[in-house]
Amino acid sequence: MITWWIIAFILTLVILVKSADWLVNSAEKIGLAFKMSPFIIGVTIVAIGTSLPELITSLAATLQGETTVVVANAVGSSIANILLIVGLAAVFARTLVVKRSLIDLDAPMLITSGALFLFVVWDKQVVFGEGILLLAGFVIYLLYTILHKREEEIPDNLPIKVQQREQVKKGKIGIKTIGLFILGAVGLLFSAHFSIFYMIKIAKHFQIANSLIAITALAVGTSLPELVVSIKAAMGKKYEIALGNIFGSNVFNILLIVGLPALFKPLSVDELTYIIGLPVLAISTLLFVISGISKKIHIWEGAMYLLIYILFILKLIGVL
Repeated sequence: MITWWIIAFILTLVILVKSADWLVNSAEKIGLAFKMSPFIIGVTIVAIGTSLPELITSLAATLQGETTVVVANAVGSSIANILLIVGLAAVFARTLVVKRSLIDLDAPMLITSGALFLFVVWDKQVVFGEGILLLAGFVIYLLYTILHKREEEIPDNLPIKVQQREQVKKGKIGIKTIGLFILGAVGLLFSAHFSIFYMIKIAKHFQIANSLIAITALAVGTSLPELVVSIKAAMGKKYEIALGNIFGSNVFNILLIVGLPALFKPLSVDELTYIIGLPVLAISTLLFVISGISKKIHIWEGAMYLLIYILFILKLIGVL
């Protein structure tokens, strides 16, 4: 039975990620057809879309009463974004070039968001008022991004092809696009519910905390969209997309993905996330920003990130 639960958990994560991909791609086409700016689509639909798996699973966990999963998932996903994804991107690309705009605009917001998040979870819980505070921070970040980034910086962030963009700009929305949008939305809802369901089954079988699976397996699984986007962008020398995707995703994780569920139920922070997860998140964020200040993230830094992530996982499971 446990083998089936593990297989089912992995399958639901695959469906979750694929559903998010369908939803984002079709939403982008619909947005272009309604003459939305490619820039606005890039910093809203696409950017939020890569964090949809984390958001939906966190909401599903909250509604099922598993409130410790939310912060663990957000923290684990943010750590995986920096140490695992940026690490792999730097190793594959050998060198990631960091544009000045990322350091001047995105880095301060990432640090500020991280400080706000640590302040909120300091007492090991996130209540309604604190959820509102985190969401307010997210809105400020979104407005800040829209007002300070020029339109020409973002269009390549859109996943659909240029030829398709020209078609949908003329208002051509096919039945397939609408169908994939609906299928993606439904797939997200069901796969999120069952991923949490099977995660709980596995945790109970091995008599481990739900948060341990959330901060490791669930966090990595829901970070797959960021992994694909960043590595593809890094290999294609689109470094700003590769790194900007991580900056944006981490801000979404700690502000939106924790803030929104807190409006429904107070969230708890488990000991594992509090003692190990939060310090590693703070350290990895500072490392990321410091690496970026030099305007290049070298292959050796990527390897160091990966090593730290391995040590983090080993510490979580009690090997170290």
